[in-house]
Amino acid sequence: MSTLSKYILIKYLKNFIIVLLSLEVFFTGLDFLQNFKSLPSSANLQLLYLFYNTIFTLTLTLPLSLVFAVIITLITFVKNNEFVAFHALGASKKSIIAPIIYTALFFILSLIVLQSTPLAYSYEQKRKIVNNEYFTNTKTDIFLKYDDYFVYFKKLYPAEQKAVDIHIYKIEDEEIVETIIAQEAYFLDNRWYASDAKIISKPKELQESSKLTIKNVESVTTLEGFLPKILNNVYESKSEYSLLDALSAWNLLQKQGINTKKVRAVIYNTLFVPFFIVPIIYLIFAYTSLNSRFFNLGNFIAGGVFSTLVIWGCFFFLYKITSSGTFMPELSLLLPLFLWVLFSYILYKKISLK
Repeated sequence: MSTLSKYILIKYLKNFIIVLLSLEVFFTGLDFLQNFKSLPSSANLQLLYLFYNTIFTLTLTLPLSLVFAVIITLITFVKNNEFVAFHALGASKKSIIAPIIYTALFFILSLIVLQSTPLAYSYEQKRKIVNNEYFTNTKTDIFLKYDDYFVYFKKLYPAEQKAVDIHIYKIEDEEIVETIIAQEAYFLDNRWYASDAKIISKPKELQESSKLTIKNVESVTTLEGFLPKILNNVYESKSEYSLLDALSAWNLLQKQGINTKKVRAVIYNTLFVPFFIVPIIYLIFAYTSLNSRFFNLGNFIAGGVFSTLVIWGCFFFLYKITSSGTFMPELSLLLPLFLWVLFSYILYKKISLK
């Protein structure tokens, strides 16, 4: 790495850290004050609430901080005539912007990795603390299809990987031919084990002497690959997934013929949407003047900040309406992102030719 790249990188990182910490403290502190009366009196739970809220807020503030830090860094360079000095030393536009782009990509990829861990459920955890449900996480009345079976859980305990009051119905030719009833089921070795199960089988041919066959077995396996977290989220109207859980849920639900729009929306929003800031950085750089005499500071700041917030708000809005399962995520998330990148590329080339 050249001396110039190191200098630009250090300046950018300092501004990025300052902006990120400022936004984190502002949003986290504001949320804490708003919900302070609803929080438990336990200091440990309050600290956990601040921690989870900080992680959740990071998904919103980090992309914005990366762009705002670019604006501050470029303003500093222009005002101190450092931009002119960089070009006088023979530095190209590519060599000036490269450290900023690589740094932004690094932090975006780090955010994606973070969203692949259990910390992706930070919003859910902080919500449970506010509602005094942190230690009593349950989900009731889960009903879903698995191969030729329909499975019903009366209660699900995701943290304990346990379910109670299980009914499993086998369907053939639109008729129930077998029913499995168990009081408890545990998730082990990537599948659910219903212990002390009762199997009630219907005879294949109904005659006057026909009767139901009832037998008891030690355990029955079902729902292979359906993690407790996936079961907990699959029918939630507002559900969050870690990236790994979302990919697993997509694969499983697709095999069972269940709607995967919500899961695909989470995957696209986590994997691709954060990169919307890269075209913004290029455009901000393109609109930066070399000479401080011809640099309209007010318009530059207002235009950069306003445009960033508008574009970020558009993608945030698109994700919210897509996660409801109403629209195809490919059309409401990936297509707008592609069009935004294409538009930015054309505009950047047009500005560069001037």
